[in-house]
Amino acid sequence: MKNRNVAENFGIEFFDVDLSKMTDQELVEVREAQNNHGVVFFRDQNLDCDQHIQFAKRFGNIVVNRFFENVDGYEEIAMVRKEPHHGTVVGENWHTDHSYDQAPALGSILYAREVPSVGGDTLFVNTYLAYEALSDGLKSTLQNLKAVHGSEHVFSKAAVEGFEPDEDRFHNFDQAIQESIHPVVIVHPNSGRKSLYVNPLFTLGFEGWTRDESAPLLNYLCEHSLKPEFRLRYRWHNDSIAFWDNRATWHQAQNDYPTERRVMHRITLKGCELEGVSGG
Repeated sequence: MKNRNVAENFGIEFFDVDLSKMTDQELVEVREAQNNHGVVFFRDQNLDCDQHIQFAKRFGNIVVNRFFENVDGYEEIAMVRKEPHHGTVVGENWHTDHSYDQAPALGSILYAREVPSVGGDTLFVNTYLAYEALSDGLKSTLQNLKAVHGSEHVFSKAAVEGFEPDEDRFHNFDQAIQESIHPVVIVHPNSGRKSLYVNPLFTLGFEGWTRDESAPLLNYLCEHSLKPEFRLRYRWHNDSIAFWDNRATWHQAQNDYPTERRVMHRITLKGCELEGVSGG
């Protein structure tokens, strides 16, 4: 399949594959590219909602998002939209999806249905690269640490009202009670590579540490991960798709199109409990 690197260090974009007719060999190539790069992209797709779902199911089972609105008639597909009157953008803070779940999401498949004339890019961080660039001493310190991840401060009613008054894009506030513990350094279940598994939005602190004690190291790891050499920017066109691995990347939606609309359809795949470098 024809492809190109989106950034120097990671990210592959495919040009000549029709995801509604993808062969088994193409599936293997896509899976391998995502395992190695953390995120892959596809241009010029023409999928209806059923085809979007069928493509996703070739990679795993779908988890229904409990906080986002769904596409009418398709509970498997979350609506990620920004209307001209919205002052905020869904996903505008750096994060990885569903890290607050006991079995965090494997990946997310975001399909651009309507994009603004300018802006609305998505940024990605590769957490394989972020981990690999740490010193041996810090790697040793982190290998037995675990971190607490939570959703209440993001998806509870109080949090959403603070995010934007009269918010109409989120639901099920009472379900924002997840709090899970994961290794700070995980071994990716498919690639076998080590990845730094904390993120600025959902990671609350380290297990057994206070929030104040956790903050300096957690902030350092997040700032380190945002270095330019670990990042890429993806410019959307209508009918583009990004498929990222939540165990190997962060992402952030840009809020730079104040008078325009942006509509994306997202399917999230179920994952498994994560193991650290020492098997815990």
